[in-house]
Order: sequence, then structure tokens, then C-alpha cells
Amino acid sequence: MENVMFIEIGMGIDLHGQNVTKAAIRAVQNAIHHNSMPGLRSVLPNHDIHNMKVNVRLAVPADKDKLDLEAVRAKLPYGEVTFEVVDGGMLTSSGVVLADKDDQNDLAYVVIASVEVGY
Repeated sequence: MENVMFIEIGMGIDLHGQNVTKAAIRAVQNAIHHNSMPGLRSVLPNHDIHNMKVNVRLAVPADKDKLDLEAVRAKLPYGEVTFEVVDGGMLTSSGVVLADKDDQNDLAYVVIASVEVGY
């Protein structure tokens, strides 16, 4: 990406079920759901929103092999999306194991997302 216009940061948590993809989706949604970029289209090549580039960096605490990047990508409606997955985030206790929530243990998964938008 030659021109970074915005960098948005978000955090997502899966309290029960130990699902790293769910936490990553929530982190990306947290980063992008509080923003509107009405002027972005005017600077994109051919003024086409599909020419936007989106780089998502995910700091993931565990189970990177279970991270479904296509499910995360589906939450980003426009642009050419790329991912970088790094060590980070947090594993912490949720304080309780809930069998009906598919808990294997009491861990809550916290993922941090940095979403870069530009062209």
C-alpha cells in the first residue's frame, strides 16, 4: 500500500468457547464500525471503492492455526484485503466454564486488530 489514509484499532473478545476467529471478527468490527470515510472515494484510483486496499494486522494469543481469515475477510465489504497475523493479544480467565457455551476451559481470547486503509 503506497498511501495509507487511515489506521483503525480494535479489540475483540470471545469470552466463552475459545474461538479465535470470533474474537478476530469482533476486533475488526470494533476497529471499523465507528468510522465513516466519505472522502476516501474521491482519492481512490478511478474513484472506485473497490480500488481501496485494506491491510489487517491481527495480534492473536493462541490457536492461529484455527483462525479462519476468510470469515474475517467477509466482514470487510470493499477493497483488496490482506492479512498479517502476529503473536499478541491476551489469554485471560473468564472466571467460569460454561458447558452450554462450548467452553473447554475458562480462557477468554482477546485479539487486537489494526486495520490500515488506503490505496
